Formats: sequence, C-alpha cells, structure tokens
Amino acid sequence: MLTLLVGGARSGKSDLAVQIGERHTGSDVVFVATAQRFDDDMTQRITRHRAERPDWPTVEAPVELRRALAAIADDALVIIDCLTLWVSNMMLEDWSEAAIGDYSAATADAVAERGGPAVVVTNEVGLGIHPANELGRQYRDLLGRVNRQWAAVADRSLFLVAGRALPLHDPWEFLT
Repeated sequence: MLTLLVGGARSGKSDLAVQIGERHTGSDVVFVATAQRFDDDMTQRITRHRAERPDWPTVEAPVELRRALAAIADDALVIIDCLTLWVSNMMLEDWSEAAIGDYSAATADAVAERGGPAVVVTNEVGLGIHPANELGRQYRDLLGRVNRQWAAVADRSLFLVAGRALPLHDPWEFLT
C-alpha cells in the first residue's frame, strides 16, 4: 500500500506521515530522509524534525533513494520525506530532466511493489506564483511531473491543506 501525501508548505503532510507511523502495527517503521544539511537553517530543521518523530531508524538518502530502499526490510513501513528535496538534490547534482524522470519512475514502481506499506511526502509547488527565473520554472515543472508519476502508482493520494486531507482521484473515474 503506497500512500502519497501532497500539499503546500506547513500543510500537515509530515505530521500526518508520522501519525500514520505511530499507528502502524505489525512491523518496523523506517524513516527515509532526503534533506541535506546545506546551511544552518536546514540543520535546525532536520534537528527539529528528528525530535518531533519517534525514535525510528532513519536512513539518509538525499539522492540514491532506490539503493536505500533495497536495504530496508520488505515488510517495514517506510516513510519517505520528501520528494520535493529529493528532486532538488538531483538537480543540484546536475542530473538531466530525463534522468530524473526515469529514476523517479523506476523508484516509484519499486516502492509500489514493496511487500510493506509506504508513505511518501511531497510538496505541490504549482499553485503559487509563476517562478521569476528559468531554474524556478524548471524545478516547478519537473516536480509536478515527478508528483504525477508517484500519484499514478499510489494506492491512495491525499491533498493536505491546513492539516485536513482531500482524497485525489484519477480524473478518468469521473469522465467515463
């Protein structure tokens, strides 16, 4: 069971992912973090996030998410937080858009095919203002495509706003 949690900044995505983990029974919970300590602000954010969640094993996977997942027990609940930083990390390493798209699709498929459940957090960055520069537009568009890849293989997708969730459906469920 793959659950995708998508929403804006501070919408409650990560909080809900942790709550799902806290309610999970029957197997281990493993937290997969994609954040990197680029500056003091990110270091403080990472420290705060670690303090806000239970003492689960944490795997740091800023880019090589598939490799990290391969080392986790197949029945464990995996919480991946987040695709937003994962995509930016690949961009910072000069991955091409095509390479990011291919790697994302393969990784999404691998997560969906796991024996255990997964909760994946990502931001929706396409609802705000039009980015003023090319890099911002490239990032927004690429993350939007990555989010669609993950939503396509997810068993359920929820859009979070102000700590509340709306289920997301394949539009063809309504159009056929």
